[in-house]
Amino acid sequence: MTPKSAPTTIEDVAKQRLLFVVFQPIVDLKTGRPFAYEALVRSKSNVFPDPPSILSAAIESKAMGKIGRVIRELAADDCPDAPLFLNIHPNEFDDSWLVRPDDPIFSHEHAVYLEITESVPLTHFKFCQGVLREVRARGGVNLAVDDLGAGYSNLKYIADLNPEVVKLDRDLVAGLRGGTRLQKLVRSIVRLCNDMGAQVVCEGIETYDEFAAARDAGAQFGQGYYFARPATPRPQYDWKKLSTPPLGL
Repeated sequence: MTPKSAPTTIEDVAKQRLLFVVFQPIVDLKTGRPFAYEALVRSKSNVFPDPPSILSAAIESKAMGKIGRVIRELAADDCPDAPLFLNIHPNEFDDSWLVRPDDPIFSHEHAVYLEITESVPLTHFKFCQGVLREVRARGGVNLAVDDLGAGYSNLKYIADLNPEVVKLDRDLVAGLRGGTRLQKLVRSIVRLCNDMGAQVVCEGIETYDEFAAARDAGAQFGQGYYFARPATPRPQYDWKKLSTPPLGL
């Protein structure tokens, strides 16, 4: 038998099933129940060993749409019984993959949230809005704006896209504590997002203080290493332990 040749392109990596996904829970900060799971791509390839190299190769080879579709298929297959958050790179709007009726986002039995990063401006904005409207009109597919608060943030982005969920970047969560000016800022942003019809996820929660301050600021959901690191199969967490203040607090 002729040995399988080593993959040299990102499309080869996908064909040889060297891509896989891990999941990180997005947690309801009041009840502790998992609201959804974010799917994150990983690789077994030495040529494209991490997400940045995967995305760079896909963009360079003009295969972002095809690779995005592969990632969505992997996520839907491995997490069929829960809502999913799926990252969509702006370059995917240049292809037609996302609007194909056989895309797994349209057959997933639970809600799907397409994550569009706030820190990367969308080119051809009106065209992208049209694609998103078409996708969302089919039902079951929602929009999440990611990375709000990372560097320069354009709040008009939230008004224009009308997302169901806004995710606050780790820059706004790191060191968050109750009664601080930072918590007041987060509370104001949460209130603003809620007023525009979006629920809020605080990303990058790593400590009890950050968890408690995000919850008390009104954020509906949290995500981060404090609850669980991305893993496959889906990681578990001990809510009773996590929601109990450490001794001395």
